[in-house]
Amino acid sequence: MSINRNGQKPEGAVIGPDDRGLWWSAMPPRPTLDEVEQRQQPGEQASKPELLQGVDYQFIYRQGSQTVTLPTNYDVYRQVAKIYPDKVPLKLTLGVNDASVEKVEISK
Repeated sequence: MSINRNGQKPEGAVIGPDDRGLWWSAMPPRPTLDEVEQRQQPGEQASKPELLQGVDYQFIYRQGSQTVTLPTNYDVYRQVAKIYPDKVPLKLTLGVNDASVEKVEISK
């Protein structure tokens, strides 16, 4: 599993960046037919192996002495990844009940 932070290539990532700017770990080896059959439970039918990839976008920031982690979306991630190298202060727009980061802007 690769954890992407601020658009930077994570250690151990070998694939990417993809069309969303994300880096991925090396693909696991494809299981052999014998391995698939060995894991098969009675009554199950083997199917073609699939690689499942998922992405959870999070925004982590300091508020006073606390670290806050909130879910966000792809658009916010890309915006932050582009401006991260400049280390500029950001203004956040939070969602309902301050439970997510909906938008970021450069603080003026």
